[in-house]
Amino acid sequence: MAILIDEHTRVVVQGITGRIGRFHTEEMIDYGTNVVAGVTPGKGGEHVLGAPVFNTMKDAVAATGAGASIVFVPAPFAADSIMEAADAGIRFCVCITDGIPMQDMMRVKRYMRRYKAQQKMTLTGPNCAGTISPGRALLGIMPGHIYLPGGVGVIGRSGTLSYEAASQMKALGIGVSTSVGIGGDPVNGTSFRDHLELFEADPDTDAVVMVGEIGGPQEAEAAEYARDHMTKPVIAYIAGLSAPKGRKMGHAGAIVSTVGESAQEKTEILAAAGITMAPNPSCIGETVARVLAEHGLLGGSSRAANPGVGRP
Repeated sequence: MAILIDEHTRVVVQGITGRIGRFHTEEMIDYGTNVVAGVTPGKGGEHVLGAPVFNTMKDAVAATGAGASIVFVPAPFAADSIMEAADAGIRFCVCITDGIPMQDMMRVKRYMRRYKAQQKMTLTGPNCAGTISPGRALLGIMPGHIYLPGGVGVIGRSGTLSYEAASQMKALGIGVSTSVGIGGDPVNGTSFRDHLELFEADPDTDAVVMVGEIGGPQEAEAAEYARDHMTKPVIAYIAGLSAPKGRKMGHAGAIVSTVGESAQEKTEILAAAGITMAPNPSCIGETVARVLAEHGLLGGSSRAANPGVGRP
């Protein structure tokens, strides 16, 4: 099982006719993702990689029954694309776009409040690597071949560190149920806590890996949720232990601005909540293996039967 996407998920690519959109659409289709349409205003009626292109999201959803979308739209127009997806009835949206102004994302967050909980679209990103359910579907830009199907959920602010975690686990024969990139911007769609809740409810996820970094309160909120609600083991790594206060590190949201936002403080908060901390990025895989062994999970769905599996 997986959260958010699987091989049956019908996907619309927003910005499919652009160079980046077309490139990653081909990668997703090659992986097995069910891409059913694309949307670029003014280019309706064209076809890209066999997928029909529509002028609006409502037209695309009405024609194909799509339930998910991925946004490769330039930053000045990306917020409107996200809101258009929500209005069209999309239930899960991944926004890859980097550089969206914070004010635009605040407008998106306010806009999403108009929907009732059961109708509200789940948004990951912006500035994220996407989501992958290994062997089933890829909705993003991550290299699919490093992910082994299995039972460990991954949630990361950093795309590359999430890749590193998946690669290390694959080398140890440990698979991933779903890996979710939540993005590195200060204002994003969903948080660590949101996805911990989904993984806790997923019967085929045995444990969860969180890859965090300096800046923002999300890791502390996740620690509180994990302490009070998670029955599955959680392993975490926080990047930026050597980062000086006030220095932005890579992501727009990775800047310490108040108490509790440094890597050391986050590490202490997470450890106090019972979360096992990996001391450095090269130890994520072996830390996951040790925790799974301690919980008697290495012989279950977290260890794939065939460690050599790559793409489906």
